[in-house]
Amino acid sequence: MSVDKQFWFWLCAFLALVAAIALLNEILLPFVAALVIAYFLNPLADRLQGLGLSRVLAVVLIVGTAMAIAVLALLFVVPLLVAQVRQFVAALPEEMQRLKLFAEGMSQQWLGPSHPSVQVAIEKLSGEVSQNWTAYAGSLLTSMWSRGVALVNILSLLLITPVVVFYLLIDWHKMLGRIDAATPRQHVATVRRLGREINDAVGAFIRGQGTICIVLGIFYAAGLTWAGINYGLLIGLATGALAFVPVVGWIAGLICTAAIAIIQFWPDPVPLLKAVSVLVAGIAIDAAFLSPRFVGERIGLHPVWLIFALFVFSYLFGIVGTLIAVPLAAAVAVFVRFAVEVYLKSSVYQGAVPPTPPHREGGA
Repeated sequence: MSVDKQFWFWLCAFLALVAAIALLNEILLPFVAALVIAYFLNPLADRLQGLGLSRVLAVVLIVGTAMAIAVLALLFVVPLLVAQVRQFVAALPEEMQRLKLFAEGMSQQWLGPSHPSVQVAIEKLSGEVSQNWTAYAGSLLTSMWSRGVALVNILSLLLITPVVVFYLLIDWHKMLGRIDAATPRQHVATVRRLGREINDAVGAFIRGQGTICIVLGIFYAAGLTWAGINYGLLIGLATGALAFVPVVGWIAGLICTAAIAIIQFWPDPVPLLKAVSVLVAGIAIDAAFLSPRFVGERIGLHPVWLIFALFVFSYLFGIVGTLIAVPLAAAVAVFVRFAVEVYLKSSVYQGAVPPTPPHREGGA
């Protein structure tokens, strides 16, 4: 097959894959989630197999333990989260009023004569939020429902995902072997090299950043609960989950935590300082230990590119797109670096190579 035919073949295959994801994204959630989980757990299965366990026994042990942890989380953590969400929704109008009074007090103290104009803006903003927050919440719930987070998808996540994870872990190396065998022999070395680089980048995110999100979520939840912040468990776990977006998730958690602490305790600054210290300690631990240990430089994604990928894929494919956004962005980054490398070695960049002068024997 010529190079042109190979290019068009793989381009058509890629477009067909994108079209299939777009058409089937409403039912793909449990399968994509299972693929992500299996990718996360495969090194553990390999390690247990290396210790002498059979592949089947290792996978049964891993999946069984993961399901037990999930069940315990559903029994103990989820009810607390649901209670805090209900409490937050019920108290939101009153909390907004308190935040408005605090903002007006600070504005009057700091701005002096300019306070009236700022007060008008605060009144307008708080009025719009107070009147429309229920509409915002309803719109968000409707959007989530239309994107596939319905009861049937929740049940499929609970029932289908563990089964798919089990079979993926069992056949993981067989699948990789079949993909390698189907690779065009002319380019197998290049494809294997790119595959290793993609695996490093994707693995750094799914395994490394996933581990960081779990650790930070537990740390923030425990720390904010210790600080006495209302909805500390909810805010802490959400901030940890958002840690897969570098800095942005932490800033969102800091703003939310500071606002809740001010509303709840002001003018007492101690709880606010304790809550902020928890967030600062978390990002310091992440920067000094967690990210260098679990991720390092392997992911190779600029934060702006990461945020852009999350917006694009979540817009195009909903929750499924959110799950695959960063792995695909990491893979695309590998291909872009490879394309730049090829370009820098090409005659397009270097110009025409001058012909080699003929060799003369016996001097000039």
